[in-house]
Amino acid sequence: MVKIGNIELGSFPLLLAPMEDVSDPPFRAVCKENGADLMYTEFISSEGLIRDAAKSVQKLDIFEYERPIGIQLFGSSIETMASCTEIATQAGPDLIDINYGCPVKQVACKGAGAALLQDIPKMVAMTKAVVNATHLPVTVKTRLGWDESTKNIEDVAERLQDIGIQALSIHGRTRVQMYKGEANWELIAKVKNNPRIKIPIFGNGDIDTPEKALEYKNRYGVDGVMIGRATIGYPWIFNEIKHFIQTGEHLAPPTLEERIRVCQSHLDFSIKWKGNHGGIVEMRRHYANYFRGMDHFKPFRSRLVTSLSYEEINQILQEIAEHYQAILQE
Repeated sequence: MVKIGNIELGSFPLLLAPMEDVSDPPFRAVCKENGADLMYTEFISSEGLIRDAAKSVQKLDIFEYERPIGIQLFGSSIETMASCTEIATQAGPDLIDINYGCPVKQVACKGAGAALLQDIPKMVAMTKAVVNATHLPVTVKTRLGWDESTKNIEDVAERLQDIGIQALSIHGRTRVQMYKGEANWELIAKVKNNPRIKIPIFGNGDIDTPEKALEYKNRYGVDGVMIGRATIGYPWIFNEIKHFIQTGEHLAPPTLEERIRVCQSHLDFSIKWKGNHGGIVEMRRHYANYFRGMDHFKPFRSRLVTSLSYEEINQILQEIAEHYQAILQE
């Protein structure tokens, strides 16, 4: 049984990676329904939370059915991170997660996210301040290092464990790599196999099939895997991986009816949470993957991502159902 503090996650948990503008409550709802064991909010700016910025505060929204759920924070100021941890704790999550992995310029160039990989003493001090500011378990998500010459994750893992984090998720790339090239899981395995490391180690990067999840589980010995981009528009991947690990067989892919049902459910929640315009726009990144592998889908996708009418989108989804059902019956 893998545990973070007193949170039991099963023998090989599958985690939904926190993704900006993706892992909001509507998306988390469909991922939870389809087998995610632990989820996180989108990352929340400590500065925004302290300023009571509406976008940051809205990201604190969590729901009982999501549990266990973690709130992920990022920032460049130790004092601000400690203060926003207190605010996030009051929102009632199961854990607090610190983002030391985001590589985008808007974050890293302001001294937050992956930028802390260039200042490990500050990273350690910030983590300690967060640990001291909450009664909840604190976890960390980070990368192998800043660049090829500073892959210091083994030392980082030991130091963060020593000051109180209770799990570590490692993306197998450096900040300089961004999301290019293959993730290096060998270094993740070294952290996991370090006899000094007692906390759960979760691997992240390139997990996009049940076969790869099982292969990496067996080859690298991690306690679980965190999945990000492969879940977008395809929440079924969690149950597909679980079934494959348990049986060695593939679950049948989602039917056309199931794809439309889940897409519709996601859209409805998105509108309920972000309003008509915001909810519709937010869904545009998901449509292509909800209907992944369907021949000649581009014309439907073009209409879905340009429409601002809920009624029109429903009509397009109905047309998709009728069009592809007719093809399936031929």
